[in-house]
Amino acid sequence: MADRGANAALSLPEDWPAHPVPILALNHMGTFDWDLDTGLFSMDEQAREIFDARPDEYDGYAKSLAPRLPPGEGHRLDRVVTQAIKESRENYGTYFRVRRRDGSLRWTHTQGYIRRDDTGRPRRIIGILRDATDELREATARGEEETARRAQTNVVQTATAALAHARTVQDVIDVVTDTHGLTLLGSTSLVLGLVESDRIRLVAEGPAGSFVPGTRITGIDEQYPMSEAVRTLTPCFIESPEEFAERFPGLWPHITGLRITSAAYLPLIAQARPIGAMGLLYGDRRGFSAEDRNVLIALGSSIAQSLQRAMLYEQEKDLAQSLQQAMLPRTIPSVRGADVAVRYRAAAGAPGRDIGGDWYDLIPLPGGRVGAVIGDVQGHDTHAAAVMGQLRIVLRAYAAEGHPPATVMARASVFLHELDTDRFATCLYAEADLTTGVVQVVRAGHIDPLVRHADGTCRRVPVAGGLPLGLSAEFGTLDYPVATLELDPGHTLLLCTDGLVEQPGADLDDGMRALLREIEAGPEEVRDLATRLIETADERGGDDDVALLLLRRRTPETPRPGGRLQQHVAPGDPEALTQARHMIRTAVRAWGARDRADEIELAADELVTNALLHTEGAAVVTLRVLDGEGRRLRVEVEDSSSALPRRREPSDDRVSGRGLILVDRLADEWGVEARGGGKAVWCEFRVSARELEPA
Repeated sequence: MADRGANAALSLPEDWPAHPVPILALNHMGTFDWDLDTGLFSMDEQAREIFDARPDEYDGYAKSLAPRLPPGEGHRLDRVVTQAIKESRENYGTYFRVRRRDGSLRWTHTQGYIRRDDTGRPRRIIGILRDATDELREATARGEEETARRAQTNVVQTATAALAHARTVQDVIDVVTDTHGLTLLGSTSLVLGLVESDRIRLVAEGPAGSFVPGTRITGIDEQYPMSEAVRTLTPCFIESPEEFAERFPGLWPHITGLRITSAAYLPLIAQARPIGAMGLLYGDRRGFSAEDRNVLIALGSSIAQSLQRAMLYEQEKDLAQSLQQAMLPRTIPSVRGADVAVRYRAAAGAPGRDIGGDWYDLIPLPGGRVGAVIGDVQGHDTHAAAVMGQLRIVLRAYAAEGHPPATVMARASVFLHELDTDRFATCLYAEADLTTGVVQVVRAGHIDPLVRHADGTCRRVPVAGGLPLGLSAEFGTLDYPVATLELDPGHTLLLCTDGLVEQPGADLDDGMRALLREIEAGPEEVRDLATRLIETADERGGDDDVALLLLRRRTPETPRPGGRLQQHVAPGDPEALTQARHMIRTAVRAWGARDRADEIELAADELVTNALLHTEGAAVVTLRVLDGEGRRLRVEVEDSSSALPRRREPSDDRVSGRGLILVDRLADEWGVEARGGGKAVWCEFRVSARELEPA
């Protein structure tokens, strides 16, 4: 069976020609035989027809065909043949042009086979010729169609790629209305409108000057092409000026100056509802092919999706910023003796990351003090903002209760740990006494504060810190070291979150050095400086939010004597007690309050003695001058006991119980303040400004 099939495949029909010329002729092909030794170039009738050469005028040699070849074609053919012979190839093929008797040019294709003798010398070339004009015309047409198809595909791809980076509605408008966008779309001018209720509001036109008066706001039910596209949810293609004038007689007279020959108005549909329409107006074409319409419809769909994405992004951003602002203090209280500036910048990252946990706060405290807070809750979402709001409130409450900075931070960490959240927070709390310029700083995993001097130089203040809030409570390490720095008049304390320091592609130290340079080169006024720093952060970009607080201590209007003095007195340390008494006596007399020196010293001694006798820990004596309603000298004695002192009426036979009676009679005012796990007993003495002049 297999053998019979093989024999049948090898057998030929009886009428199969012995020579292939008839077959070639049926396919409009001619043959030639070129004797390279004699130069004789023999052609059959079909080959001569291709060259348009009559038998009586062709002498059989290739050189007589030269008049039929345009200039340069003969030399090119010779190079092709010579190169094939030189490279020892068996064949060659090429296209060339032939000029016929009527002057028309026809494309021809030739393919030759080189025959050599036993020594390898080429002796003959035999081959075929065929008219290739129609073949190349069809190939050219196919190529042009393919080129046009690639160009149309490129328009969609390029526009989609450009729109992918558009974040806001204005970004989308900029993409489609700039010069490059108009060139890409191939239109002379463009209009873009958004649907608002039952109206279309024009939001963009390009290029400038193509706006038609009276079309800024149009009704969907009016006779305008953009309204029709929105109303019917189908594209409106206008293929000639005559059609435009007939279909929209109210609009046509106003755009005749634009010399429009055709137009396409596309509905912008997202989630099955129209959000706007776009009109493309052309001045160099009439009509739209099926491919053109498909491309424009695809473009309209891409622009609609980008617009909807931009609208949703802007809505989310507005919501995030409103929520963030609601969590931050509505107003910053004015602080006597200081200039304050605060700023917040939302993150500029992907949608959903526009809200964060960064916050600032300023807390007025008794005695001319103020608490400054900066912090950052982990994460960029509504949960981070909610945690931030709660944490800000409790920090303010703990500080206002009079707790020292370390206790404020420790209690805030415990609160966050017990809040049943997986978030932690970095924070820095600075308590500044604007009368003396003493600032106590506590840091919980946050970046260090900065101080800008009056001469404009800026330095980073290293502060030993503890773990972030929440983590320190989880690991049982609630000890936060307190650092003290002096803020002289004219100096500015700067607190910020890491979004102001971190730069894409750079480490934190490089970002801190760049920030120091920016501060040194910035304006002196704190509000201007804060604005400058936020603008720099905007230019740099980044996907983290930024909180910033600047506090500048003013230069006193009149010189203030004294300052703040402090002494630690341990139980059973008579030398420390003696030093405290000496400090009080020396300071009071040096400040010129000689008239009340004995009263102040006696009252302070009683408060220190009571603290050492009735508590188990040490006492901290603080002496300071307060300004306000008259000058006052204040003595504070702080201990670790939460038990409040009680004033008792002593009997004649008892030695104790007279301390607070003495304090009450000697001082103008006295009282008790809660300080974390302990308290501070204080008393104040009114003194005149003249008395406080340095002795």
